[in-house]
Amino acid sequence: MQLNKIQQLIDEYKVYLAKNYPYRELNLYKWESLNYWQNHWDTEALNFREMYNESLQNSTNRRIWSREHYAPKQMMLIFIDLQPEFVRSMFRELFNESKEVEHRIDRFLFYCDHLMALYKEQKKKPVENIHFHTDYEIISYYLAFQYPSQYTPYSFAQFHKTMALIGSKEVPQSHDVPRFFKVARTLYGFLKKDESLLALHQNRLELESNHYQKETLLLADDFMSFICNK
Repeated sequence: MQLNKIQQLIDEYKVYLAKNYPYRELNLYKWESLNYWQNHWDTEALNFREMYNESLQNSTNRRIWSREHYAPKQMMLIFIDLQPEFVRSMFRELFNESKEVEHRIDRFLFYCDHLMALYKEQKKKPVENIHFHTDYEIISYYLAFQYPSQYTPYSFAQFHKTMALIGSKEVPQSHDVPRFFKVARTLYGFLKKDESLLALHQNRLELESNHYQKETLLLADDFMSFICNK
């Protein structure tokens, strides 16, 4: 990556933020969803299904987990109905920071495949034929919401384009979620050093009282979304 290109893009992002108050078109729904998760998630909750459902909520936009041809929350609730304690253990393992994140993600995906096969065996007409976790997007949201200062939502298309825009010599041609998280942390390091950008960013969050206010790599996600769609 080239530092001059990153700084140029940060400057463009600041101009955009300054000109586009009150930022209604930006991804603020993610900040509200993160806040919901932080206020409700409890892996050891007595009623795991209810807790999971309450953790994935938003008052304005639910596209993180429900949109056309995409229903990972619905499928996870089905999995919880099938084997609630098994799903609880899946999340325990996913959130175990003593293990490499790539290993945890792969295991979580393996468990989802297992539950999907079990579900199809029990239902002659399944609600869905896939569980919607194979592109890693919703798994990255679980991680980003549980550990907001360490992870951020993953999209291969956004990762690929970001790396090209910042002048990387090795633009990814296939999924590489651990590398994506490292790049996001690097970009966040540049963003949080810019006090004028942080002030503009804080103005965004203060539009609503239900936005997450603590440190989070969602700022890097917002930045990548901007440079990929500007």
